[in-house]
Amino acid sequence: MRKEYELLDKINFPSDLKKISERKLQKLADELREEMIDAVSVTGGHLGASLGVVELTVALHYIFNTPNDKLIWDVGHQCYPHKILTGRKGKIRTLRQGGGLSGFTKRSESEYDPFGAAHSSTSISSALGIAEANKLSNKSDNVVAIIGDGAISAGMAYEAMNNAGASKTKMIVILNDNDMSIAKPVGAMRTYLAKLLSGKIYFSLRETFKLITSAFSKRFSAKAGRAEDFLRSAVTGGTMFNSMGFYYVGPIDGHDINVLLPILRNARDSKHEGPIMIHIKTQKGKGYSYAEKASDNYHGVSKFDVTTGKQIKSGTNLPTYTKVFANTLIKHAQKDSKIVGVTAAMPAGTG
Repeated sequence: MRKEYELLDKINFPSDLKKISERKLQKLADELREEMIDAVSVTGGHLGASLGVVELTVALHYIFNTPNDKLIWDVGHQCYPHKILTGRKGKIRTLRQGGGLSGFTKRSESEYDPFGAAHSSTSISSALGIAEANKLSNKSDNVVAIIGDGAISAGMAYEAMNNAGASKTKMIVILNDNDMSIAKPVGAMRTYLAKLLSGKIYFSLRETFKLITSAFSKRFSAKAGRAEDFLRSAVTGGTMFNSMGFYYVGPIDGHDINVLLPILRNARDSKHEGPIMIHIKTQKGKGYSYAEKASDNYHGVSKFDVTTGKQIKSGTNLPTYTKVFANTLIKHAQKDSKIVGVTAAMPAGTG
C-alpha cells in the first residue's frame, strides 16, 4: 500500500509546488525520495541517478516556469523525480511496464518532456536548438540542460558547447557531477573536474570580492565583472568552460536547496548574453544507504526489498545476450591472438 505524504500528496504539477514555502522544500524532497525508492522497488529501474537529483529537481521546478521553460534531462536516467512532480505521480508504479510510463523522458508522454532522451550527451545540443528557436521567435522562455559528468565527456557535448559559446545564445547547462557514470568514470575529464572541485579557495575570495564590489555603483559593474574574471583566472587558472564562452559557476552542493535556489534564480534572471554553466556536486544514490554504498549496482536495479536492499532477480535459466556474446568472443580469442576486446566504461553492464 502506498504511503501518505504531508506535502507530496498535495502536488500534482509544478504549479502546486510553487505554493509551498521555501523552508518546506527540503521536507518535500525527503518525501519525494522516499516515494521514488518505494515505487522503483516495485518496478525496477534507474534508481541511483534519480536519487542524486531530488533536491535539484525540486529547485528547478520551483524556480523555472515549466513547461514553458524547458528542462532537458541527459541521459534520462535521472528523470523519475521529474515525472512524479509533473502529473505522473499516480502512474509512477507503472514505470517500464507494458502500457505504463517510459523509463526515460518521452515527448508523447508529457508536455513537460520537451526532448526524448535515452542516449548520452544529447542535452546541450538539443537545448541550444530550442534556445535558438526562442531567440528567433522573440520568446524569453528559459532552456535548461542537465548533463552528468559521464555524459559531458562525449564528443557530441563538446560540439554543442563549441556552438553555444560562439552563438552567445542564453541557455543554462547544469553539470551534475557525482563522480560516477554507470561505473566509475575514467579519462581526462574526470581528472579535470576533480581539480576544479579541489580549488575551494576561490569561493572565499570570490565572496570577499563581491562584498567589496557591492558597495560600488552600477556604472562600475562592468569593471567589477572584469576584475572578478581576473580573480577567477589568478586563483584557478580559469576553466575550460570559460574558455569555451560559458559563464561558469561552481562547484556547489547539489543537495543543499538553500544554495540551489538563489543560484538558479540568479541564472534565470541574468542579463548575461551567452550560455551559463552551473557545476553542482551530488552523490549518486543519495538518501538510500544501499545505493550510496554500491552506486554501480544500484544504477539500474531489478525489483528489490526496501528494508534489506536485496534485489529480486528473475528465475530464468536462459543465458543473457551479454553472456553469449562474451563466451563467443573468448572462444575465438583462444584461437586468434590478434583479437582485442574493447568495452565501454561500464564493464559490469557490457560484460
